[in-house]
Amino acid sequence: MKLTVVGGGSTYTPELVDGIARMRADLPVSELVLADPDAGRLELVGGLAARMLARAGHPGTVRTTCDLDDAVDGATVVLLQLRVGGQTARHVDETLPLACGCVGQETTGAGGLAKALRTVPVVLDIAERVSARAPDAWIIDFTNPVGIVTRALLDAGHRAAGLCNVAIGVQRRAAGLLGVPPDRVSLGHAGLNHLTWVRSVDLDGKDVLPGLLDDHPGELAEAAGLPAAFLRRLGAVPSYYLRYFYQHDLVVEEQRGAPSRAEQVAALERDLLAMYADPTLDTKPARLEERGGAYYSEAAVQLAASLLTGRGDAQVVNVRNGGTLPFLDDRAVIEVPARITAAGPVPLPVPPLEPLLAGLVAHVSAYEELALDAALRGGVDRVAAALLAHPLIGQLDVADRLARDLVAANRAHLPWAA
Repeated sequence: MKLTVVGGGSTYTPELVDGIARMRADLPVSELVLADPDAGRLELVGGLAARMLARAGHPGTVRTTCDLDDAVDGATVVLLQLRVGGQTARHVDETLPLACGCVGQETTGAGGLAKALRTVPVVLDIAERVSARAPDAWIIDFTNPVGIVTRALLDAGHRAAGLCNVAIGVQRRAAGLLGVPPDRVSLGHAGLNHLTWVRSVDLDGKDVLPGLLDDHPGELAEAAGLPAAFLRRLGAVPSYYLRYFYQHDLVVEEQRGAPSRAEQVAALERDLLAMYADPTLDTKPARLEERGGAYYSEAAVQLAASLLTGRGDAQVVNVRNGGTLPFLDDRAVIEVPARITAAGPVPLPVPPLEPLLAGLVAHVSAYEELALDAALRGGVDRVAAALLAHPLIGQLDVADRLARDLVAANRAHLPWAA
C-alpha cells in the first residue's frame, strides 16, 4: 500500500507518521511517500519519519520527492495537507481583514476566502494528476478550507472525502470527561466545516450531553472558547470556530493586540525543524502539540482504512449533503457523521437543525458556493460577491475594499490577477 502525503514537508507530518506506526493493523502502509516543493524541509521531516517507523518496528519504507507525478504514481491513498503561500500568506490572511474591523482567521471570513482562492486551483491540478496516475486512489483532503476544497474535488468528479480533526477532538475530550474508551462515544455532530455543533454525546446509545454540560461546564466552555452559560442555553457544544461569529468584535479586539497565529507558528516551526535535524530523535516531540491538529493522525488513518476496506463504520467527514440538511442544495458539502463504504462516505440522518443553527449554516453555505465560483473563475467582482455574502463581512463598502486588497496581496498566487 502506497500512501502519498502532498505537503509532506509540513512540520505536522510526524503526527501522521505516529498514527501510521501505531495503527498499522488498520492501515498496513508499505510505502510512505512525502512530496513537497521544499527539499530542505523534506530532508528533515523525511529523516524523522523513517526513524519513527524504524523505532516502532514498522516494515514500511519512507521516500521523499519534489516530483509530484512520481509521488502520486500508483498511490493507494493521497492525503492533501498543503499550504499555498506558506505562513507568509497566512499572516496576510490573519491581519489584512483587521484593518476593516473584520476577524482575521485563516479559514473563516475574508482570510478563509483568500486561502480558498490560492488553494482550489492547486488542489484541482494535483487531483488531475492523481486521476491520471492512480485512478483508483482515494484523495483525503485535510487542506483548509476543507468544505470548499472538498466541494471543488467532488464537483470535478474525483474520489475524495474531506477531513477535519475538530470532531475527533471533541469525542476524545468527552470520553476523557466520562472516563470511558473513545469507541464507546459518538457525537451528534452537524453543520459545515468549521461551523458545527455537537448536539448529543451518545454513550452506549444514551445521550449524556446534558449531564456533561452540568458536570463539566468549565472544560467544555474552555474548549469552545465561549461562556459556559451560553453552552447550557444552547444545549450544545459549538466548534471553537463559532467564537468568531458569536463574539466577533471581542475577537477582533484581541487579535489587534496580539501576534498573528502565523507568526507564532512560524517561530514554532523553526524550533521543530531544528529538533527534527537531530539524528537521535525518533519520536514526535512534545512541542508538536502546540502546532494544532490533535488526533488528526488517528482520524486520517481510520478514514483511509475504512474507504479501502468498506468496513461501514461511522466517522465524521465532509461529504455531499444529498438531502441530509433539507434546506441546503444537495450538492453542498456538509460535515456530519457518515457511513464509510468502499464507494465513499454516505451521510447518516441528522435531526433537524434549530433555526438559530440552520440560519447560520444556510448563510455560510451560500458564501461557500460563491467562494468556490470565485476560486474557479476569478475576478474581483466574484471575490466581492463572496465577501458580501459572508455573515462576518456582509457590508458593501467593506466587501469591495477587502476584495481589492485580498486580490492585490495574493496576486502572485492568482494567475487571473496577474
